[in-house]
Amino acid sequence: MADKEATVYIVDLGESMADCHNGRTESDLVFAMRYVWDKLSATVAANRKTWTVGVVGLNTDDTANPQDEQGLEGYEHISVLHELGPITRSSLKSLRSTIQPSRTHGGDAISAVVVATSMIEVFTKKLKYKRRIVLVTNGESPIDDESSDEVAARLNECNIELVVIGVDFDDPEYGFKEEDKSRAKRNNEETLRRLVEQCKDGVFGTMAQAVEELAVPRIKPVRPFKAYDGPLTLGDPDRYQSALAFHVERYFKTKRAAPPSASTVVSSSMDRPGPSQTQTLDGDLDTEDVEFSGVKQMRSYKVNDPDAPGGKRDVKFEDLAKGYQYGRTVVPFSESDFNVTKFDTKKSFSILGFVPWSSYREFLNMGETGLIVAQKHNEEAELGLSALINTLHELESYAVARYVQKDGVQPQILLLKPNPATEDSFECLYDVPLPFAEDVRTYQFPPLDKVLTVTGNVLKEHRLLPSKDLKEAMSNFVDAMDISDMDVDEHGNPVEYAPIDELYNPTIHRLNQAIRARAVDEEAPIDAPADILLRFSNPPQKLLDKAKAEIAALIDAAEVKKVPEKAQGWRGRKETVKPLSGLDIDALLSEKPRKTISSENAIPEFKQMLSTAADDATVESAAKQMGEIVRKLIRDSFADVLYPRAAENLRVMREELIALELPGLYNKYVAGLKKSILSGELDGDRREMWFRHVVAGRLGLITKDESEVSEVTAEEAKAFATSIN
Repeated sequence: MADKEATVYIVDLGESMADCHNGRTESDLVFAMRYVWDKLSATVAANRKTWTVGVVGLNTDDTANPQDEQGLEGYEHISVLHELGPITRSSLKSLRSTIQPSRTHGGDAISAVVVATSMIEVFTKKLKYKRRIVLVTNGESPIDDESSDEVAARLNECNIELVVIGVDFDDPEYGFKEEDKSRAKRNNEETLRRLVEQCKDGVFGTMAQAVEELAVPRIKPVRPFKAYDGPLTLGDPDRYQSALAFHVERYFKTKRAAPPSASTVVSSSMDRPGPSQTQTLDGDLDTEDVEFSGVKQMRSYKVNDPDAPGGKRDVKFEDLAKGYQYGRTVVPFSESDFNVTKFDTKKSFSILGFVPWSSYREFLNMGETGLIVAQKHNEEAELGLSALINTLHELESYAVARYVQKDGVQPQILLLKPNPATEDSFECLYDVPLPFAEDVRTYQFPPLDKVLTVTGNVLKEHRLLPSKDLKEAMSNFVDAMDISDMDVDEHGNPVEYAPIDELYNPTIHRLNQAIRARAVDEEAPIDAPADILLRFSNPPQKLLDKAKAEIAALIDAAEVKKVPEKAQGWRGRKETVKPLSGLDIDALLSEKPRKTISSENAIPEFKQMLSTAADDATVESAAKQMGEIVRKLIRDSFADVLYPRAAENLRVMREELIALELPGLYNKYVAGLKKSILSGELDGDRREMWFRHVVAGRLGLITKDESEVSEVTAEEAKAFATSIN
């Protein structure tokens, strides 16, 4: 069962919270609410009905709390802004307009704690809840401490954790102390500190540390999930008395963390008269202030039917069969066919064999790791599993097992690694999935330390092989960038540079950060990624400074040179890359601009003419000549002999005009070519050239996806290629 939590946040909205202190450009309230908004938005994102939240305003202009309504004194200027219960995105939006600085400072913080305590008692009753009160204040308003002992006793009786986070409160452990603090704030701070110390569960801290720790990603606690509960066998117990079988339980040891998924929503029409019920982002139905609604999808299936109106007839989903593409043919596969081929499995966990540690390669590991323990309160199972674990460890072997989680599930092959009690206090088997033969892809690559010529000679020195100086420079660079002893502890001993507990997935946590920020304020810009997420994205500057000499030597040995930026084409002209030497190659070779293209050497001459073109007219002339060559090849072809050559010329023409950002020139030519082919102008029936080489070879119109300056959409290009008009 999920944990139940009841948390009440007490926010000081007094007049003094609107002031800025200690060099900050934001007010104390804005600074403190950075912490509160983050906690509230995290609760909304979790979307757990068992995580309940309440918000109480301290030092509000009005008074709205049950104690004041009962006529009790000392509860003025305290208001319940959000009753204890589930919180939604709409609640965040309403709270944002409510939480504003007031014009008073007459509320009592300890009385606000009593109001919050009463809210938790009424809501949770005697049920099992994790209870917490979070007080956020700058400690400037007066505090009556006469009843602090009674309040602390009541908090302890109700098992309520009290967290007091003060704006600019002194914290020696964190290393913060406010200078020139007023006597009133110093007394109030000491009063709240004593109250926290009297509580069994209490935390007292400064807001600067709390806000700083918001950048540390939250790791979602995961409860153990039992994936398998049944016998682990070695041999067949039903056929052989010597077979082993004992009851085990399998849990997930590691689980892949995935970023939050997106929901498809549409903006609601806010102009409709009357309330409209729409779907909010957190999945709750609300009728007050909703901006998005869920998108409902509906599919309909049609088949060609000449007798039906419009030539198509609707069919039910139940009448359809799944189809699988085999080449260019769709092969139907009905449910009955699928049931015949489906592999019928039964729940089982059986050991197939054993492999020594030395013969196993870690790159075969696939998927997530599991943990296998004996069934609870089963001494026979504990003894059997312990014997298996210790035997595998002594023989330095792994076990290979066939695992079927439940009936009808596809089997897995697992590698079982022993973890005896001699290594740590927990005795178990770790498992990891292994690939089947179909999952393994083997590829052959040329050797890295030698070059084999076509004649079979072996070359140890080659331009593709690193030289001795390069190897030495790389070795020195690797040694200089060694992070194993870069950091040291207080005793001077080397410590790990990037411990696993401090490595976070930037994608997941950055996305969560953005979602929380958008849930609180839709207009405010998203803050930059936290430094802790980018901490290991670049090499340590300390090592880079230390390895400057090795880096320079490596660059020199590897002859690293800056590559010129790839030139971008523009309309009517394609940029030519200048050589590093700066010499004009065309001038040296005395090359004259080409004006004609021959059919015998069409492609090189076409490219050469475009490379020396000085204006659009030259490009159009080259395209026109190449187009005539393509037409002549099609016209002179005996059957389909010259079709591939014509298609290759057409492909080069298409690629070059895309690079020159002149798709209209090509599209106009292809439209005329299609008309000539289908009308029979090119000496007979040449439709095979169009459908087999132009359409199948994707040599049709240039679309917007291929060139930004094109005016043809993908749908228009597809319709043009397949039509026979």
